[in-house]
Amino acid sequence: MKCQGGGSFPDEVVIQILSRLPIKSLFRARTVCKLWHRLLSEDYFVRLYNEESVRNSMVVVEVSESLDSVPTFICVDRSRGVSEFSLDFLNDRVKVRASCNGLLCCSSIPDKGVHYVCNPVTREFRLIPRRERSMNRFHPDGEPTLVGLACDLHARTFSVVLAGYHRTFGHRPDGTFICFVYDSGSNKWRRIVSFQDDHFTHMSRNQVVFVNGALHWLTGSSSYVLVLDLRYDVWRKMSLPEQVSCGAGTRAYLLELDGGLSIIQISEGWMIIWALKDYEMENWQVVDKISLRCIRGLVPGIFPISQTSEYLFLATHKQVLVYQRKSRVWKEMYSVKNGSMLPLWFSAHAFRSTIFSCK
Repeated sequence: MKCQGGGSFPDEVVIQILSRLPIKSLFRARTVCKLWHRLLSEDYFVRLYNEESVRNSMVVVEVSESLDSVPTFICVDRSRGVSEFSLDFLNDRVKVRASCNGLLCCSSIPDKGVHYVCNPVTREFRLIPRRERSMNRFHPDGEPTLVGLACDLHARTFSVVLAGYHRTFGHRPDGTFICFVYDSGSNKWRRIVSFQDDHFTHMSRNQVVFVNGALHWLTGSSSYVLVLDLRYDVWRKMSLPEQVSCGAGTRAYLLELDGGLSIIQISEGWMIIWALKDYEMENWQVVDKISLRCIRGLVPGIFPISQTSEYLFLATHKQVLVYQRKSRVWKEMYSVKNGSMLPLWFSAHAFRSTIFSCK
């Protein structure tokens, strides 16, 4: 494959081939010749690469052996296996709070209120400006109940959402639910005030899904999806299928599926995958029903993390598994060797590798 005039392949063929490389290989390819550097820098290639990447859902997991140890971040990719990466370029001890289209939203552990948005593959990041201090604080521990990250690959902008129950200093909480939205385009925060009576589990906080210009969280009771429409700054509730009910050994989780919403319902013997086929009419349909007989002993502690129409990633206390939906085959992708302070599912997030600058 030649780079200068008289090359063996047309530019479009070269672009299609390069768009399927992992990002690290892509950066090395940029240095091959001037032609490749130009092709890989064009907006058309960036859009094409990101469109290809969003079809390959992965899992990012934080592994910490102790409170004082530096955490290791593991990326599990169905086709490329397991790789490690570091967030040391942030020069801070952080925990990942949200993931969206190749970006991570991280909060500082030693310095409450400090947040970063970064691309762990390109190692670019932006320190999010602090909100204006006021006499209000998040209840009960000063941390937001919900953290969301909305990354628009087409507009190349992102938003960070911090939402929770507030109380005025010296007063009891009154049910006020205050949401702060940071916009990367304006580099400013805006404020939304509402009243909510919802509670959220750790997993329902982690599994925030950005589709249709809105962020979505499944409530702790799994009775409905709480939606924040970022176009109009409006909260609303989305109903679930009538057949989805939690209790008596049944659990539900909210994930993305090929650009839409999906509910995964787990019982003792089965896992049912629902997809939202009509967003406006809230029409849910069952797209798969999976027997859990092969992993029966793991069912009480297994949690779905990310999926596509071809496969599903799940995490347990010490393992990351993948289920191939066509062949109906289970496979272990990663296992903790020396033990981890927290179960893997506790810090697992869906992830995609994209070319997105967050500077």
